[in-house]
This record gives sequence, C-alpha cells and structure tokens, in this order.
Amino acid sequence: MEEKIKAVLEEIRPAIQGHGGDVEFVSLEGKTAKLHLVGHCGSCPYAMMTLKNGIEAALREKVDPEITVERV
Repeated sequence: MEEKIKAVLEEIRPAIQGHGGDVEFVSLEGKTAKLHLVGHCGSCPYAMMTLKNGIEAALREKVDPEITVERV
C-alpha cells in the first residue's frame, strides 16, 4: 500500500508545487498515511483543506476507500 500512496503523491505533486509547497510521505500506520507538508503548504491556512479534500480524497479513490491522512 505504501508504494501506491507514493505513486498517487507523485501524480498530485505538480499541483501542490504549483502553489509553492510540497508533500512528503512519512509513514503508514494501519490505514493512516502520515504526511508532512512543506514550503508554502506548511504555513498555509488552507493546508488542512488540501490535506483532507485533496490528498486524502485522491488516496481514497486510488488506493483504499478507508485510508485517512494525518499531518505530521
């Protein structure tokens, strides 16, 4: 599952980088992907929206419908 998560992150990375940020995979604990937002995303007031409505939604669609993401 970890490799699938990383592949999805690579797909959406250009959109995140287009806003001056980036996302790093930290770990997978059960069905919780722990991610680190960097650059502008690290301090953006909309970071949690990006994490849940963007990244988590993509992972649920392409990896596992029960996966969740956590910001670390």
